[in-house]
Amino acid sequence: MGGKGVKILIAVLIILILGAGGILAYQITKDKQNMAEQTEANTDTNLSENNMLTAKIPEKEVEIYKGSDRPIAVMIDNHNGAWPQAGLNQTYMVYEIIVEGGETRLMALFKGANVAKIGPVRSARHYFLDYAMENDAIYVHFGQSPQAESDMTKYSIHNINGIYEDGTTFWRVKDKYAPHNAVTSTEKILQSAKNKGYRTTSNKESILNYKAEEVNLEEGQDAISIKIPHSDLEVVEYKYNQETKRYERYARGVKQTDWDTKETVTTKNIIVTFCDNYTLQDTENKGRQGLKNIGTFDGYYITNGKAIKIKCIKEARDEQTKYQTLEGNEIEVNDGNTWVNIVPTTAQVEIVGNETVQTNS
Repeated sequence: MGGKGVKILIAVLIILILGAGGILAYQITKDKQNMAEQTEANTDTNLSENNMLTAKIPEKEVEIYKGSDRPIAVMIDNHNGAWPQAGLNQTYMVYEIIVEGGETRLMALFKGANVAKIGPVRSARHYFLDYAMENDAIYVHFGQSPQAESDMTKYSIHNINGIYEDGTTFWRVKDKYAPHNAVTSTEKILQSAKNKGYRTTSNKESILNYKAEEVNLEEGQDAISIKIPHSDLEVVEYKYNQETKRYERYARGVKQTDWDTKETVTTKNIIVTFCDNYTLQDTENKGRQGLKNIGTFDGYYITNGKAIKIKCIKEARDEQTKYQTLEGNEIEVNDGNTWVNIVPTTAQVEIVGNETVQTNS
């Protein structure tokens, strides 16, 4: 083979080698591209599956306080002649405060609930208006003290008074005696409110910082039984049911039940506030009470078998009470109903847990 033939052969070999290298490089590039596309497709598939999984599990929401329905606050008779009461298990909050004679009265708060029977309904006391205002509630009562009547005018309280109704909003039952037998319903209340031109919706935020997930007071003291003396006459006790994770209510040693359903009255949360009451000096001389509730007061928050000490801060009658830890943080509250027991600073509240007894002293 001549020199020219060798050169041609070498050129052909070079061309073949370059061609093979190009084909190999193209194949490698193509494989990498395919791998990248497959990885991206897998990622998209995983994201899509995760999105579908997320869509199937909606975020848990607070149930006890939601919607735009305006709260309704009803004054409930707590004389033992009024027991059992109706509707308390369908509330989101109940306030219990001293009145004359060592008795207490309850203010039951409902939001978006359809309750066929509430009561027995009793008369207004002026310091309950503070808690109706901070909940932006329509205030429902059957009669009133002179102080309450004056303050309802002063603060333009949207109220429904059984004394002035036409007999359709309230009715008297036959299985109890007057004055412990006047009852009402949420349907009747709302109809009366509409007739009076009252607003029946509200965008007011809740008093309490509810959490949808379970709140456990890990640093709290055990609280299996709580005894709360409002007075020598009215001593309240709550006993923890570990199966239901709720507290069952007793008053004057009697287990409290619902008037119609016979179910035990229970609560998920308990708040105790220590602030003093005093006897009013008025012309009627009936021993009616006042309440020193503006300021910062000691208290307890109790839930799920545990109790912590808190601060209860109310800066004005129409401002919401702030419930804070001793470090100054807003307390987190379980999604469920709450009883607020307001007691004198001298009250010896007993918190019992696993054979230990602690008092507020």
